[in-house]
Amino acid sequence: MGKLSHNSIHHHQMEALAERSQGELIEVKGKRTLGRIITFCLIVFIIILFLPWRQTIPGRGTVTALTPEDRPQTVQNQIGGRIERWAVHEGQEVKKGDTLLVISETSQSYFDPELPQRLDEQLEAKKGSETAAIQKMEATNAQITALTSGLRYQLSAAENKVRQAENYVEIDSADLVAVQKFYETSKARLERYEAGYKNGLFSLTDIETRRLKLQEDNAKVIGQQNKLNNSKQGLLNARIDLDNIRAKYQESLAKAQSDLSSALSSRASVRGEIAKLRNDISNITIRRGLYIVRAPQSGFVVKTLKAGIGENIKEGESIVTLQPLSPQVAAELYVDAMDVPLILDTSDVRLQFEGWPSVQFSGWPSVAVGTFAGKVWAIDRVSSNGGKYRLLIKPANPVPENDEPWPVQLRQGSGVYGRIILRSVPLWYEIWRQLNGFPPSLEKEPSEKATDGKKG
Repeated sequence: MGKLSHNSIHHHQMEALAERSQGELIEVKGKRTLGRIITFCLIVFIIILFLPWRQTIPGRGTVTALTPEDRPQTVQNQIGGRIERWAVHEGQEVKKGDTLLVISETSQSYFDPELPQRLDEQLEAKKGSETAAIQKMEATNAQITALTSGLRYQLSAAENKVRQAENYVEIDSADLVAVQKFYETSKARLERYEAGYKNGLFSLTDIETRRLKLQEDNAKVIGQQNKLNNSKQGLLNARIDLDNIRAKYQESLAKAQSDLSSALSSRASVRGEIAKLRNDISNITIRRGLYIVRAPQSGFVVKTLKAGIGENIKEGESIVTLQPLSPQVAAELYVDAMDVPLILDTSDVRLQFEGWPSVQFSGWPSVAVGTFAGKVWAIDRVSSNGGKYRLLIKPANPVPENDEPWPVQLRQGSGVYGRIILRSVPLWYEIWRQLNGFPPSLEKEPSEKATDGKKG
């Protein structure tokens, strides 16, 4: 019995030893396998670190239109009025010039239905006033011509009288000199006769005769002096008459010119009133054409901003939002300020539109699915709210091979996510850049072309 117990104990020890050896062997094999797996993964990871990685700049935004005229717009009425009838409903397609809204007048100044006829009557009356002013100007010009012609003859006659008076003065002056000479001669003879009378050469009768002759010559001198004075007075009167004629002509001419100026002023005033009436007539005609608000371009009525019939609207108030019919769509992306200097005017962009399933790999855009190609069109010169810069992306033209054009179902305002494609770098460099917060690498210096508008 003791021998049986000993064998049983030995058997159990052998089994325990075998199980222990088997466990140690499995543990050693497991460690070797794990080491091999880790080594393989490390090698693969190192290889992956040296794979090329395409750097990109991410941006989010919305779908918009490339040109301003293709973006949604609000239509305003140019005059105030009351809504009489709506000619469209929301979602309706309209052509350029179609009626959107009909309004009626609310200003008391334009209530009269015959207002254009009233203004035409006023215009005709003002035209008659202008005609009267023109006739008055013509009559005044004729009066001035007559005054000038009459003055010419009157001046000639007065100047002739002045010259005649001057001639009389010259003649009387010469006659006065002659009679003065005769008087001096008679006076000298009387003195000789008186001397001869004392010497007994002449008689008393001769003396008395010479004395009478001297008195006659003296009377002639006095008479000639009076005649000369009269001639001088006549010359003075002739000159006064000449000056009076000139003064009266100047007075009449000034009055005629004053009448002419009044006629000119009246004509200018009437012309101004005629121009104002014509302007009012034109404004009335144009205003009555604005009672119908028309579509400025073809498109879809997105939303009516006013409701009801009989509601008053102000001048320049928005009434309808209109989406142009066939806009040239574009993507509006916003990127960080740090990345803007690295974006070139020739940079490619890959876009993901909301509503279109896609898979995009940041570093390998060539294997992305459901993305669309684009080109940078414009970069804002100033930042938007939040410190980000706006980029305008247009569809790539021509469409790259194996790519599809942008969906025609795109609607403005829908979301879009894009990546601006930069240069290729090793993956380890990209990881190192991301950990340090550095900007992407720049392959070349950006060109100096305009980046805030359409490029030539």
